[in-house]
Amino acid sequence: MTPYHIEQITTDKRALMPLLLLADEQESMIDRYLDRGEMFALIDQSQLTIAIAVVTHEDNHTFELKNLAVAPSHQRKGYGRAMVEFICHHYSDRADTLLVGTGNSPHTISFYESCGFSYSHTLPDFFTQNYDHPIIEDGKLLRDMIYLKKVISR
Repeated sequence: MTPYHIEQITTDKRALMPLLLLADEQESMIDRYLDRGEMFALIDQSQLTIAIAVVTHEDNHTFELKNLAVAPSHQRKGYGRAMVEFICHHYSDRADTLLVGTGNSPHTISFYESCGFSYSHTLPDFFTQNYDHPIIEDGKLLRDMIYLKKVISR
């Protein structure tokens, strides 16, 4: 990995919409959480934004990773994992649990499991009821939202 730093983005979050759309391909769905979420950007030494994440506060000690995206040319190089580790550390003084919702894609689920997440629950037909078009990932139509959780210490 090239040298990088992670910073919180507090203004003009929509400027990073092209990256956000990599992880959640419908802008109206992103609009549901973007303003209430905290956004973080992983930026390389040339000031290029390589990865982004949006985290929302769901209840007392539960936060949710709503969006995690890595630029295609930088995927599978450890930046997504670095962002997850940063988020877990950043929220460790306020959170007991970090949730992430994703489609039933083996590649994505195995990534989160390798980051220490485990199955929590399923929201049946989430994608088919909330998106205006079919969502296809790894050649498979996504229907249910699979929630994974990670216990992080306070």
